[in-house]
Parts: sequence; C-alpha cells; structure tokens
Amino acid sequence: MLQTLYDYFWWERLWLPVNLTWADLEDRDGRVYAKASDLYITLPLALLFLIIRYFFELYVATPLAALLNVKEKTRLRAPLNPTLEHFYLTSGKQPKQAEVELLSRQSGLSGRQVERWFRRRRNQDRPSLLKKFREASWRFTFYLIAFIAGMAVIVDSMIPSQYWYYMIELSFYWSLLFSIASDVKRKDFKEQIIHHVATIILISFSWFASYVRAGTLIMALHDSSDYLLESAKMFNYAGWKNTCNNIFIVFAIVFIITRLVILPFWILHCTLVYPLELYPAFFGYYFFNFMMGVLQLLHIFWAYLILRMAHKFITGKLVEDERSDREETESSEGEEAAAGGGAKSRPLANGHPILNNNHRKND
Repeated sequence: MLQTLYDYFWWERLWLPVNLTWADLEDRDGRVYAKASDLYITLPLALLFLIIRYFFELYVATPLAALLNVKEKTRLRAPLNPTLEHFYLTSGKQPKQAEVELLSRQSGLSGRQVERWFRRRRNQDRPSLLKKFREASWRFTFYLIAFIAGMAVIVDSMIPSQYWYYMIELSFYWSLLFSIASDVKRKDFKEQIIHHVATIILISFSWFASYVRAGTLIMALHDSSDYLLESAKMFNYAGWKNTCNNIFIVFAIVFIITRLVILPFWILHCTLVYPLELYPAFFGYYFFNFMMGVLQLLHIFWAYLILRMAHKFITGKLVEDERSDREETESSEGEEAAAGGGAKSRPLANGHPILNNNHRKND
C-alpha cells in the first residue's frame, strides 16, 4: 500500500512534462541535476538554525538591545485568583459583560476589578519588548546575509552555490515553522503559517523539478525587502522613531516594486507563459503556479497593511506594526464607563480616579 502511494506520488506525469522522465534527470557526462533526496538535509539544518538562533539572541541580540537602550514597560501583574485564572485558560481572555457579572459574584470582586484583572492578565501574556527585538534582530541578520548570498548565486549560476542557497533558505523556513508557536504572535498569525507552508512547498518543488533559476530569483526577491522590515522593527523597539519611519518608507517602496510589480509581471509571467512554448501543461505546472498565486494573494494582503501604515506616516502619525496587538492600559476598554459618570471627568492614576483629598478611591 505504501509503495503504491509512493509510486503514485512520484509518478513522472505528475511532476514532469511529456517525454521527460526521472531517469533523464540523473547525473551523467559531467552534468549534475537537482534531486528530491537533496532536501533531506534541510530538517537537521532547521534544528541547527534553532540552536544558532538561541545563542544569537542570547549573546548578540540581548547586548545589542542594551546598547540601543531597549526598555521594557512596567507591567502590573494580575493578582492570584483561581476562579478568574480558570476562566481565562478555559473559556476566553475577554469575557462578555454577562460573564464579568457572573465572575464578579463568584470571585467576590467588583465588575471593575474583574475587568482590570483580565487586562493585566492579557498584558502578562503579551511578548516583551526584548523578545520582539531579539526576534527581529535574528531575522534581520539572516535576511540580509541571504539577500547578499542570493545576489551572488544569481551571478554565479552554478549548481554547488545554488544547492547551498536552496538548502539554507529552506532550512530557515522550516525553523520558522517549527518555532512559530513560541514566536511573537501577530494578527496575521494564520497568514504567516500559510506563507511558511507555501514557501516550503515552492522551494522544494522548484528544486526537484529543476525550476532552480526561477526559485533562486523568487527567494532573492523576497529577501530584498524582508531585512528592511526587520531593521525598521528593531529601531522602533529601540525608540528611534524617525529612523524607523524612514526605513519603513524605503521598505514599502521596495516591497511594492518587488512583490506587486516584478514578481507577478515578470517572474510569474515567465512561469505561466514560457513553459507552454516548450511543452503542454501538466500537473506540476498547475501546482507550481497555483502556489505562486497563493503567495501573491498574501503579498496583496500585506501590501494593504503596509499602505495603511505608510498613510499614517505621511499624515503625521507614528508608524507601528499593524499586525501587532497593542498593549492595553489600565484605563482602556471602557473602564471609565464602568466606574460611573462622576469618575469619567476625573484624572486617572493606575486606573483609579483620583479624589480631591489626594487619596485613591478604594475598590
């Protein structure tokens, strides 16, 4: 049964054009071809990347954060409360008003205290500024090196250099997929998973189906803007807003040109049109271009977010990552309304209205 599935999966008519077989792609007469078995090394390399990342973040990114004066915001911890903690872990992080009233009765706290507890508890789960900076530093370093290597490989066009470029890029995306559960979660978490899976499939298929030239161009094209985004994040976390904004504008321009112009109107055009001049369409042709279409839809989605952020910058607002969850303050989510009409007009200190006698009102 397994052998039948294996034979069907590697059926030549699925992945190769008519009159071409896997035997035709075997090394002979000094000619070397890419093989699917070459990709096995990427899994242990992905684990190696995770180890390298751990030490990089510990011994390079952390000192760099201290050098750039990356400061953590003081977060008030939610006091120990088994009733609220159980609801938080099992039912949801943002209780509705009816649930707040029920939890208030069960815990002996006021509704306002319950809302404050959940705000503080959600803030505890949000990644720290240092964690964000270290992650951005790691990705910036890889993408910059990968972009430089990609340019060199495009000029070289030799199988050994392309082999290592492919293996390293594929291993890195495997490592991103393995670590996605522990990395900083953003609003486009699902889209990120789709992107990583689509990228892994495209890199793998383009290698063993000998779409190596197109695959090399696509990877280098992506790396050309990714390192700019990560560097903008680093400066944002360090509080260098003007530098962040300027780099972000450059990133937006490069992203639009590479992802929405060069990729669809040049590379994707070549993978759709040029092969049909050489052989009839086959499953691998449709599969590769379908995955390219998925990737292009993600680019359009991210371009929309980027343009929103660029608009905020042009109109004078600070640029921030649209995909990030904002940390909630003690006075957010309508706490003033819960405190009653008289508290609305009073100044707040740590979420409590300050009374005229300079004492905080007891909960």
